[in-house]
Amino acid sequence: MTTKAKKTVFIVDDDADYLFQMKTMIEHMGFDVITACGQKEAEDLINRITPDLYILDLMMENQDSGFILSHKIKKITPQVPVIIATAITAETGMTFSVESDDDKSWIKADKYIEKGIRPDQLHREINKLLKI
Repeated sequence: MTTKAKKTVFIVDDDADYLFQMKTMIEHMGFDVITACGQKEAEDLINRITPDLYILDLMMENQDSGFILSHKIKKITPQVPVIIATAITAETGMTFSVESDDDKSWIKADKYIEKGIRPDQLHREINKLLKI
């Protein structure tokens, strides 16, 4: 009898409390979780490990840290899905999406979600991207 290996989710956020909450929530969904507290720490790891999916905060050390990381990730592992999770709309009023080809040409992410997403919704989005 063979067992399927657990999928690994890599979460990057500069808010340690949020990072802990997300890690706990996603582990409860049955995934292994790797975390990095900010863009710099994540950049040190993305060249050495390949998770099954990334969840990136948008605004960390810079206002566009999540976009920068997503571009770097997609250059290294274009097949790995990236979710950008942010509260930027609530904080600044700016909105983004990755629905159109034009958006996807500069936002190198597979999904954009607002922070505060319900666990069941997040689980569905992860499963869709991982084709589970």
